[in-house]
Amino acid sequence: MNDLRDFLAECKEKGELHTISAEVDWNLELSHVAKLNEEAGGAGLLFENVKGYDMPVFTSAFTTPSRMAIALRQPSHYSMCNLSREWMLLTTKELIKPKLVDSGPIMENVIEGDQINLLDFPVPLFNKLDGGRFIGTAVYLITKDPDTGWVNLGTYRMQVHDNNRCGVQMIKGKHGDLTLRKYKEMNKKMPAVAVIGGDPLLFLVGSSMIPFQTDEYDIVGALRGEPLEIVENDLTGLPLPAHAEIALIGEIDPNDLIGEGPFGEYTGYYSGEPIPKTFLNVKRVLHRNNPIFWACIVGRPINDVCMIQSLNRTASLWADLETMKIPGIKSVYIPASSSGRFWAVVSVQQLYPGHSMQVGTAVISTTTGSYGLKGVIVVEDDIAADDWDQVLWSLSVRYDPKRSTQIINRGRSTSLDPSLPIDSRQIVSRIIMDACTPFEWKDKPKSVLLDKDTVEQVRKRWKEFGFKYDPSF
Repeated sequence: MNDLRDFLAECKEKGELHTISAEVDWNLELSHVAKLNEEAGGAGLLFENVKGYDMPVFTSAFTTPSRMAIALRQPSHYSMCNLSREWMLLTTKELIKPKLVDSGPIMENVIEGDQINLLDFPVPLFNKLDGGRFIGTAVYLITKDPDTGWVNLGTYRMQVHDNNRCGVQMIKGKHGDLTLRKYKEMNKKMPAVAVIGGDPLLFLVGSSMIPFQTDEYDIVGALRGEPLEIVENDLTGLPLPAHAEIALIGEIDPNDLIGEGPFGEYTGYYSGEPIPKTFLNVKRVLHRNNPIFWACIVGRPINDVCMIQSLNRTASLWADLETMKIPGIKSVYIPASSSGRFWAVVSVQQLYPGHSMQVGTAVISTTTGSYGLKGVIVVEDDIAADDWDQVLWSLSVRYDPKRSTQIINRGRSTSLDPSLPIDSRQIVSRIIMDACTPFEWKDKPKSVLLDKDTVEQVRKRWKEFGFKYDPSF
């Protein structure tokens, strides 16, 4: 799989893509069709006939684990935990650097100067109270550290301001923001490229919590099992995916700001009143012949963004814990229903006193868990981290609030957390809930367990009992 088109073809082959040929208005209607379809657990959508445009729009790429499995080249029946574990295993082994090629499909069309009009693309108006049309929802911004040469891919929302300017919301502390600060100190503008399309892994990884100074292209290569093909752009010197659909090439002036927002975010709330933010001044547009525009639908969970964050944050948190050499980790899960970021569950086989609380404190110290996370629930290894019924049972019968709770008063927050006052969103408190029976107890409660021999006997006779489904035990 090289690009978005390969992904769409495989989705179609597996019944995971629905094509809409009827005319759909970019003004609210498209996003509402997609959102209602997502809430019903529907397929990915390809809108072939967007009002006023001859360019199709693809939405709802990752609203089910089965489509995420296609992007990750994994079995279609894998759960979010299974997929995240494979991500962790692949990216903690050997990273694979990209391969530089002379040209690629992204070079098929070049638009410059006065010919640039960002609204030549079918950019949706997603929500009624949005501050404008957002071209960047399924997007990744490419930048380069001027000191180390580190290439970063980061996902930031991007609002169209006019023909050649679109906002870039880089929250404080994000890797793109850290690079931009260096350019500000140098009194220079930062070269940047916003990209839509290519291998769908690029967007998944670009929106992940990847460790500082780690190149996302290398992570994508590890997940693909082969190098990603890139081309270097002569305008900025930045490497672009050779098989991307659309690339907006330009620069960001750290001292030039435009009022941006509001936007109906993945939390289910609007982000607040417009405030001055940086923007990409687009100098050149590249696109393939007959490009496909890709958009992510947002709003109340569960949605595309929440599922994406659930997958990549679960994977990156698991990888963080793996590289910290914390023993006994059996499964990790950041639920999509927590907007894909605010709560984490970890299953651990306890090996010594205090082990389970060590896991909880380790989570909030990782690259992933140190940003935006509000709570960690630690459960024992007889419970899968993504089995919510069993997690709640564990909180009911193994958790004592006084003994098993730790409150951390100050942690790094996200400006999109609607539970905090809009002018005080840099810091959030955190809770660790240790839902494990203390390891050091000599007299532990005895669990009710099924007899293994009888279970095996039942398994062999399952069809005989008239059941039409395969047993999961």
